[in-house]
Amino acid sequence: MRKHLITTLALAVALAVTATGVAVAKKIVVQQGNLKLTVDGTFSPKKLPKSKPAPLTLDISGKVETLDGTHPPALREFVVETDKNGSVNAKGLPVCTAGKLNSRDTSAAKKACPKAIVGEGKTDVEIAFPEQAPIVAHSKLLAFNGGVKGGTTTIFIHAFLTVPVPAAVVTTVKITKVHNGRYGLKSVATVPVIAGGSGSPINFSLKLHRDFTYKGKKQSYFLAKCPDGHLNAKGTGVFSDGTRLAGGVVLSCTPKG
Repeated sequence: MRKHLITTLALAVALAVTATGVAVAKKIVVQQGNLKLTVDGTFSPKKLPKSKPAPLTLDISGKVETLDGTHPPALREFVVETDKNGSVNAKGLPVCTAGKLNSRDTSAAKKACPKAIVGEGKTDVEIAFPEQAPIVAHSKLLAFNGGVKGGTTTIFIHAFLTVPVPAAVVTTVKITKVHNGRYGLKSVATVPVIAGGSGSPINFSLKLHRDFTYKGKKQSYFLAKCPDGHLNAKGTGVFSDGTRLAGGVVLSCTPKG
């Protein structure tokens, strides 16, 4: 993710990439064998303080495809380490749970945890059963704050598919602090099995931003600073056929103050 948020970002389709604090600014293409992953996006503001984390808005999109046009394997896990100058600030924001999202359509999920929403978007999932032509199911995406426990921040990414049968798909993103040189956050997105293993997310887009007030002070869920003009990220996607796509990026930012 050209910055920090391809965590979540492959988020529900990879989504995962999502959720760590700085995002893509240019298109990234990772390919291995017949499988190709493309991630694109922007973040704002482009100028960030040198020393004090500032609110961030993330817009990311991605596409999973095969070079020969066949049904792609499903993304199962996406692991991203992102720059130590980005962060997620969940303290004081209302929390949602997976139990409140499972078995609910998009409208019901939104009503269940309206104050915990930290992002919205959409995704397409290709479903291919044996000896049948693939079908594409469309869904909105909702990202919910899952709270902080034991030093781990959780984000839930909710989708609802109406074919082949109505079903909610909830991707769980776990974010922890790490001490690995330039990297300070590790995000692990676990994508559930879709349509008995026959469903594969093929594209997604997600806008992440949330301002809120805690103890009388304005807060923001996603934060970043730019002390030295660049932010780093690296990630690995693991697919159902065993394919692993990995890559890293360095993105320039403009320090201010």
